[in-house]
Amino acid sequence: MIVFLRVGHMKEKNLRPIFSLVYAVLCLFCGSGIAQVAEASVTASTPDGLVKTITSEVLDTIKKNPDNFQKGDISKISQLVDQKILPHADIERTTRLVMGRHWRTATPQQQAELVIQFKDLLFYTYSGAVSQIRDQKIEYLPFRMVPDASDVVVRTKVINQGQIIGLDYRLEKKGDEWKVYDLNVGGAWLVQTYQQQFSELISQRGVSGLLEFLKQRNQKLANGPH
Repeated sequence: MIVFLRVGHMKEKNLRPIFSLVYAVLCLFCGSGIAQVAEASVTASTPDGLVKTITSEVLDTIKKNPDNFQKGDISKISQLVDQKILPHADIERTTRLVMGRHWRTATPQQQAELVIQFKDLLFYTYSGAVSQIRDQKIEYLPFRMVPDASDVVVRTKVINQGQIIGLDYRLEKKGDEWKVYDLNVGGAWLVQTYQQQFSELISQRGVSGLLEFLKQRNQKLANGPH
């Protein structure tokens, strides 16, 4: 897990918010959903239907070979994330939002590299949380949206050993598809959390310094246990 508060002095207490955030995200994708996707009116073409469809598909994949995921098989996790999760996420928009005003100061080459490095950062974080998935459950809260809406929030609750965590998805419609670009866990939005940390690091090292830091952290995560 990675937190950028006090660069070079990451403490255990600073790791908890990000771990809780990403762990809850994985609970949503991989937990045993209370609500099922069997409802005829729910399809992947609707925001809530997409969330439920992803949950069902990922859960089915893990159920077929649970040992591969619980033991942290990086190749299987990579395949799962690449095929079932990332196609439904707008990582480029998330990266732009996380960068905030600093996005405009980055060169096109830096912008492209930032998207790649942030995607890798999230992937390695997901990889570390996948092995912790057991029997978490999901409640999907009632979903309503106005006609022609292009930006919505799907609200859920993750139930983990009696603990209830609110987990919301923010999605944007791009063409005919809905894409996830932000997540809210217990009141903490992913974009806002990383934005504060990235901004502090950029103020100290610049955009090039942020890129170098991300590359080093991703390399360390790639070579170490997840």
